[in-house]
Amino acid sequence: MNESRPSHPLTLGLFEKRIEGDDCLLELAQLRFQEAGMGAEMHAGTPEQLERVLKFRPAPDAPVVVHLPRDFNLADENCRRRIVDFAGRFAGRVHGLVLHDHRDMATRPQDFLRAAQELDSRLQPIARCPLVFVEYAAGLEPEVFVNFFESIRELEKVSACIDVSHVGIRQAQRAFARIHPGEDVCALKSQTSKLPELMADVDAAVHSALPTVLNLITAIGALGKPVHFHLHDGHPLSTFSPFGVSDHLSFLMEIPLAFEYCGQRSAPLMFGPTGLSKIVAQALNKIGSGGVSFTLEIHPTFERLPLGDAATLFSHWRDKTNAEKMNHWLAVLQANHRRLQAGINAVPGVNVRPG
Repeated sequence: MNESRPSHPLTLGLFEKRIEGDDCLLELAQLRFQEAGMGAEMHAGTPEQLERVLKFRPAPDAPVVVHLPRDFNLADENCRRRIVDFAGRFAGRVHGLVLHDHRDMATRPQDFLRAAQELDSRLQPIARCPLVFVEYAAGLEPEVFVNFFESIRELEKVSACIDVSHVGIRQAQRAFARIHPGEDVCALKSQTSKLPELMADVDAAVHSALPTVLNLITAIGALGKPVHFHLHDGHPLSTFSPFGVSDHLSFLMEIPLAFEYCGQRSAPLMFGPTGLSKIVAQALNKIGSGGVSFTLEIHPTFERLPLGDAATLFSHWRDKTNAEKMNHWLAVLQANHRRLQAGINAVPGVNVRPG
């Protein structure tokens, strides 16, 4: 039996302690998420880890999604058992569980179909069971990703997580490789001397990302299933991430260039604020406001922002550097959340959940 869905889109942010320090950093995150009215997407590998971080839930009714470890594989029986354990222990307390897709979904579709069916059957008896969202992360062709969810469209507990920037970066790589066979556009981020002559092709590849994302939303939305989104921006030339990836960026940034291109010394990201609004509108129009949840999965860039009203949380810290780095990251999430809310409220008949 279908359990009731929210009547509004859920909005969340990445809720983690990615900066070194004690749990006051999580208290700061709790405060800033409360101010923004954001739910929290938390990473946890065990129920015990999740119980610990749930103590910092922004509000008792704040939506929570749990991102399971990267090595979880739907086709693995032990992983399915662990997912069912999570679902049973946190039923009614979390909205969903996210795990990555796998390259083998392209070559072993029947194995993954059977795995999803078996998982769904074990989740069905759990009252107020969280949904399981399989995230686009392995770089599959969009058609392969869609075909998998078409094969499980009748399953109530297993659905899709569309990571818009993962889709976009992979599309930019494909588009650039069609023009320059064997070359990876992301390898140009060192801005070598040949980049100015390639910039038009880079720009064209980047501009192909948004239409690909919108088309994927349309295809997945046609299946009538709830869908979770990871929202973040990116660009193949980005060096902002301390983790070496080209994405997980704020929608409010641009890429600085060491040369002038089209009269500018910077390049827009794949989506930007306008692209974010188009993604949100497409999701709400194709899926429906009650079937959509959004997480701003933006990583810190380790800039600093004074603590202001939260200074007392860190009165025992001699060096406030890491606290200010955390505060800056949270401010970036808040700013992007305001853009997300504006995008939701711009869609006729849809309103964001009150914070």
